[in-house]
Amino acid sequence: MQPHPYRAVEPGQYDLASHFYPRVPNAQLHPLVGYFLKLGNERIATRFCHLHPEVKPEAVRDALSASPRHFRWSGTDLFYVTDDKGRRRFVVIETNSSPSGQKSMPLVDPYAEQAGYRTLLERTFLPMLQRRNLPQGDLAVLWDKNWMEVSGYAAALSDLTGETVHLVQVKDEPDPAIRCESGVLHARVEGAWIPLRAAFRYVTQRPWNRLPPVTRTAVLNPVLACLAGGRNKSLGAVAYELYNASLAGTGLQIRLPETIPNVGLRDLPLHIDRMGGIAIVKVPYSNAGQGVYAITNPEELEAFQELEHRYDRFLVQGLIGNARWSSRTRDGHLYQVGTMPTVKGDLYVADLRFMIGASPQGFYPLALYSRRAPAPLADDLDTAPHTPWEMLGTNLSKAQGDGNFTTEPERLMLMDQRDFNHLGIGLDDLVEAYVQTVLCTLAIDNMAQRLVTQKGRFRRKLFASLVNDDALMQEICE
Repeated sequence: MQPHPYRAVEPGQYDLASHFYPRVPNAQLHPLVGYFLKLGNERIATRFCHLHPEVKPEAVRDALSASPRHFRWSGTDLFYVTDDKGRRRFVVIETNSSPSGQKSMPLVDPYAEQAGYRTLLERTFLPMLQRRNLPQGDLAVLWDKNWMEVSGYAAALSDLTGETVHLVQVKDEPDPAIRCESGVLHARVEGAWIPLRAAFRYVTQRPWNRLPPVTRTAVLNPVLACLAGGRNKSLGAVAYELYNASLAGTGLQIRLPETIPNVGLRDLPLHIDRMGGIAIVKVPYSNAGQGVYAITNPEELEAFQELEHRYDRFLVQGLIGNARWSSRTRDGHLYQVGTMPTVKGDLYVADLRFMIGASPQGFYPLALYSRRAPAPLADDLDTAPHTPWEMLGTNLSKAQGDGNFTTEPERLMLMDQRDFNHLGIGLDDLVEAYVQTVLCTLAIDNMAQRLVTQKGRFRRKLFASLVNDDALMQEICE
């Protein structure tokens, strides 16, 4: 299938080569990753508790077996770091509510060509169709980018249900191909408005200005999950803190670099100075690697403050660089472990994207991949031939002038027998990353539950008090 603003997807249209990067279908999944994916939550919990005797086993098992109410599909980005004492760990950078990853995951079963597309739909999306209060209507996949994956989801969903699935591009424009009437989403299909009983959503760029937070149409994931932290990094940071407070006494916690949400433009220098003049500043509502700035000197901060900004508030986060240039935070300094050295002795920053789903029986791992930064990590920032962002930025998406995105797949690191070895991580590290991803998902789901009344209405005033950003509030449709 070729990209098109609208396509009616019928059963039998799934094509393996169309929904994966070219080198993925023939890649051999690393045996260690395959072993991890087949462990199951009980064995993962047992291993995690063995490595962390300070943790209450029932807290781990409760988390892994939980069934979130709103946020059922997520992808967390993590960095593998070390500290001044050489203690290595994964720390969470952010969590995404419409995560990519299926096109980058080698097949777990070479004979199951629909792979994670089918797994997520079977275990997470189809149970949502069993709700008794769903409105009458069709099925749809709503998207704004990432045709390779959204078309895969649409084709797999059509095969699973035997129905026509409407694959509808929902652009960020004055007249998008979606509207909501009495809580029911309607998609514009060849000039007619078709009601939807359920929709798989991959609308990532400010989805709240086209889709309301709560709908009668079942949506995976609802925009509520974006506002609660899945696309709102500032409120995500608040959600993590609140959830960590609720975990006090269990030994569990979400591990984060120091993060300060809801910072005004004029207050940025105060927080950056406290971190030693080095920090990451983020536009909280951007994604795909956009709106992220590495500040390492006064000139970079001044240049950032002189830019025109859409929003009023920002997020400041500790910069994790090399041993000689990282932020000074309340937890000390954190440094990138980086990839294994190349033959030239270069190490690269690489993140880990961990995608999970949630079924009525609990969470399950779905897909993993890594992305390395374009330039190697330098020991000395002053003499480095590359900018800090070239050494730290791992996202593969690259914005184009027309508002569309392209990708740089040459920096993709697969979970295959070749690339995985370069990451320098092992089975227990995957266990840690999985537990961290589950905890982040539950934290954001808890925040989402706080933002909805018992009658299922979005608590707009509460949300406004938490984000304190008038520009964002004006974008949210209801």
